[in-house]
Amino acid sequence: MDDVDQIERTGRVDGVGDTRRALGGFLRARRERIAPEHVGIRGGGRRRVRGLRREELAQLAGISVDYYVRLEQGRARQPSREVLDALARALRLDAAERRHLVTLAGARSRPAPRARVSPVLRRILDDLVQSPAFVTNHRLDVVAWNALGAELIGGLSEPGRRDPNNARFLFLDPASRDVHPEWEDRAAEAVGQLRVSAGRYPGDAELAALVSDLSARSAAFRRIWATGEVVMCAAGRKRLRHPVAGLLDLDYETLHVPAAPGETGVVVHVFNAERDSREAAALARLGPLGG
Repeated sequence: MDDVDQIERTGRVDGVGDTRRALGGFLRARRERIAPEHVGIRGGGRRRVRGLRREELAQLAGISVDYYVRLEQGRARQPSREVLDALARALRLDAAERRHLVTLAGARSRPAPRARVSPVLRRILDDLVQSPAFVTNHRLDVVAWNALGAELIGGLSEPGRRDPNNARFLFLDPASRDVHPEWEDRAAEAVGQLRVSAGRYPGDAELAALVSDLSARSAAFRRIWATGEVVMCAAGRKRLRHPVAGLLDLDYETLHVPAAPGETGVVVHVFNAERDSREAAALARLGPLGG
């Protein structure tokens, strides 16, 4: 039974709250995406599994098949850094995936973190009058925003207009596909970020409940979760649609605010348009709506 079948049958997400199962699920998902011919293995005939077989990956990583099987089944504890490096190379993991692998392998119980938005940060948000901005915690709850940011991402400041959790909005509200024309990319980002958080905070009951709820209610979430997607907040360009301003291609940056003692940091998402561009003029028109 693959991950999608299991989630559909049981409503439970494998590995959430259980780091050893999470490590096994992540290894399996990454193994299944590697085409044998891309690592010098000739396919030859019909293969019963997607991607690499367990024994093929073990050989590429230079570890015993038995030990790899125990890792994937969650029966091995805290593999060495040398083993993790070998697996990362064999699986062709990127930097974010490598960090996630190390986190899962050495995970320890952490208290569910709290997010704090200081008065200074709130003033900074309000001062960004030409740049939409909002703040999220590790569960993708939007915990603060400025007026333009709330208007841009679906009317966040209006009670009942949209769910304040970005993942629930994306997967459970059809309006999200209007706001986000590149919906599939935004959905993959949300799932990847939740997977990273679940690895860091396996004891967070609220986070586990969120992932389980989305898995039970959204086939798209189940499909993307089963890929083992891992995403860290970054920078780049995103396309959004506003009912008044139309399509907007905006640059964005994600800024990590350090945590106060005993509290987790938050992530500030800031959007911006080039001066004298069509997008800059559109944001200027949206200003009064956000206010």
